[in-house]
Amino acid sequence: MDLVEGVLSGSTRLIARAISVVENGREEKEELIDALYPHTGKAAVWGVTGPPGAGKSTLVDRLITRERGAGKRVAVIAVDPSSPFSGGALLGDRLRMQKHATDPGVFIRSMASRGHLGGIATATADAVKVLDAAGFETIIIETIGVGQTEVEVIELSDIVLLVLVPGMGDEIQAMKAGIMEIGDIFVINKKDKDGADRLRAEVEYVLGIKELAEGEEPNPIVMVCARDDDGIDELLDVMARYRARTLGNGNVEEKRRSRIEKELLKIFQQKIHEHLDREYRLSENIRNWALSVYNRETPPYRLVEDRLKEMREKETSV
Repeated sequence: MDLVEGVLSGSTRLIARAISVVENGREEKEELIDALYPHTGKAAVWGVTGPPGAGKSTLVDRLITRERGAGKRVAVIAVDPSSPFSGGALLGDRLRMQKHATDPGVFIRSMASRGHLGGIATATADAVKVLDAAGFETIIIETIGVGQTEVEVIELSDIVLLVLVPGMGDEIQAMKAGIMEIGDIFVINKKDKDGADRLRAEVEYVLGIKELAEGEEPNPIVMVCARDDDGIDELLDVMARYRARTLGNGNVEEKRRSRIEKELLKIFQQKIHEHLDREYRLSENIRNWALSVYNRETPPYRLVEDRLKEMREKETSV
């Protein structure tokens, strides 16, 4: 059985192998994704993000249980920060969800955000395609932290849950950093802790500043305690209503089209960079060019224009 057939048949072993092909940027990646692409577009993709320690993995564990109870196949991609020494994922998300490990209807994969060819967002996007083609109805992307890389990854989702927790001392700072813009539904976890109501009021205040388009509703806020399995059903109800509304008004389709535009742009940029490296040794020459600019021997725009002119002349002479 070849890799494409194995993924389409739902073989756990071959799905894992396909994601490894994607993650490691092997030569066959592009052919694999193109072959699987006609079978994608059916899965609901949820993003779960927020500061470390917010209880995201426990929340994801509860969501998996509910989705499996509804008879749905669930896949989780846990995007972890990378070890600076081994390059491997530092956080053991799969250990937190160990009770699902023997369930054939659940597939959990950690992906380290080390230097992927094209970036972790590209690798994750292709992994989502593999899982979508494999027939998983719900795909959950969990990220650790809320930096630029995480924002790019979480943009792959149809619905983004931004998980916040009281008492960490950085709620307002995190909000000011702009992460409030990426959340669709705001989940305040550990609602039993002191400060949970105050955090909700702070979130409501920040969301109140946001300008809404005509007919747009405010982002929902849901209080849960994932550890005690409290509030999860309410959260899923809110998610279902939010998804129905965004499907109805075309927001989901618009988000998916925008995602494809960004993905194509990244592919073009990567291919152009590969071409420049192959034909003009861009990565090899850039240090000398930078030294020339640093020494004020030539200004930056003129240098780039001169190099591009040389490249165009070489292309036309071939």
